[in-house]
Amino acid sequence: MKVSIKNTAVAALLFTTVVGMANGPKGPFGKKSFEVEKNLINVELDPVFTRKGQMILLNILNLDQEKVTIKVYDSEGRVVFKEIVKGELIIEKAFSFEEAYADKYTVVVIDNNQSFKERIEVK
Repeated sequence: MKVSIKNTAVAALLFTTVVGMANGPKGPFGKKSFEVEKNLINVELDPVFTRKGQMILLNILNLDQEKVTIKVYDSEGRVVFKEIVKGELIIEKAFSFEEAYADKYTVVVIDNNQSFKERIEVK
């Protein structure tokens, strides 16, 4: 009788230990130490404008692949170039002003209701 009570007590102790360990050890701040952080980082990526002489190189990482509008204006506000790009992850454009008329030009990128500008003066 004593042996069966001992065996039952040992089995109960082992069972509660196994169940307790199945939940995992707790780490700092009450989280399990092996849990993966599920919060995603919100990254704001602005277009990159690079100047090389009388050229402007434009690079955009369009993670949501939504509509991006690219326009070039002259100093009087006239649209010289317009393009709407949708569904592309990486957008690369090169604007050469080497043979353009002497003026001040503005390259405008509209992405997710945000506007980004780069100006160049051709003499």
